[in-house]
Amino acid sequence: MLSAAQVRRIALGFPEAAEQDHHGFPSFRVNDRIFATLPDPGHLNVMLDANQTFWSVQHYPDTCEELWWGKRLSGVRVDLGLAGRPMVADLLSEAWRRKAPSHLVV
Repeated sequence: MLSAAQVRRIALGFPEAAEQDHHGFPSFRVNDRIFATLPDPGHLNVMLDANQTFWSVQHYPDTCEELWWGKRLSGVRVDLGLAGRPMVADLLSEAWRRKAPSHLVV
């Protein structure tokens, strides 16, 4: 189980990551591009590509579900009550890499 504060520490640990309000809830950004949001204290939305999303849902079916924005698959919704720190850190790392400028990605 992870708290919103623990998620915040992980997300803000990536180079040039910043927290910004997004319609009344926290979003985590790099280069002004959202890589994750905390829509409520019990859930984390992580912006992944389709392959990463399908993999996450398949490997963590109790913790991850597909996240849709209208008709567009945008990532995974993570149940923080069931999630472990290593999994959340890995998902956030993948999302950060997708949004970060190339000079930051090693």
